[in-house]
Amino acid sequence: MTRRRSKLGRVTEAELGLEDLKIITLARSARARVGSAEGAAVRDETGRTYAAAAVALPSLRVSALTLAVAMAVSSGAAALEAAALVSDGPGPAPEDIGAVQDIGSGALIIHARSDGTVRVILRVPRPLPGISVRTGH
Repeated sequence: MTRRRSKLGRVTEAELGLEDLKIITLARSARARVGSAEGAAVRDETGRTYAAAAVALPSLRVSALTLAVAMAVSSGAAALEAAALVSDGPGPAPEDIGAVQDIGSGALIIHARSDGTVRVILRVPRPLPGISVRTGH
């Protein structure tokens, strides 16, 4: 059975490293490149990064963060270390958090404004002992 703990842990801005700041910059660039309302970037367990902007077509809508996670998974990532969402709107939607949590147990989720100012930093909880999280790999 797959279960998720619903509470995300809070993290302070002082705990961010240079690699975390890099994915904020990548997310800002992805957003600006196409004039999207949101941009996102994720870093996998090997340090590779994937950046995406939200897609809003008549037949397809995908959030920036969900798309960045999908790009990482489709490129072979087995785990995520961190994710950044850049938007002036509300923080990541529950489905975005769920996408990160699917392969990012313990990962940071950073929500920043379009100017790069950090709004909130969350840590995806690690599964409880004895509870499996399936990643599709």
